[in-house]
Amino acid sequence: QVQLVESGGGLVQAGGSLGLSCVVSGRSFTYYVMAWFRQAPGKEREFLALIGWSSGSTTYANSVKGRFTISRDNAKNTVYLQMNSLKPEDTAVYYCAADRDGRHSPQEDQYDYWGQGTPVTVSS
Repeated sequence: QVQLVESGGGLVQAGGSLGLSCVVSGRSFTYYVMAWFRQAPGKEREFLALIGWSSGSTTYANSVKGRFTISRDNAKNTVYLQMNSLKPEDTAVYYCAADRDGRHSPQEDQYDYWGQGTPVTVSS
């Protein structure tokens, strides 16, 4: 059974930085495409970034490009999201997700496994 556990959320002031981690159980982590999504109150879940198995292929949503960086450490079964220059509108619950079929898609229905989410609050 594959489990994803996020950590690192919290409260930060606007302009600050925060780093999220997502540890994935299971032997096939190396081959998963990993992604981060978020969901703000009253809004739909939003794609943020994805990373291929080799870390050489990344895709970002326009809303976070240049501010957020996704990375992974296959030896630690962990994917990261470094968030800089945070804005109040970045306030949301942040989720990591895994796609076992390697589709490199920003569509949430293409992801097979999800974490429970970690909340991020950016104060103005």
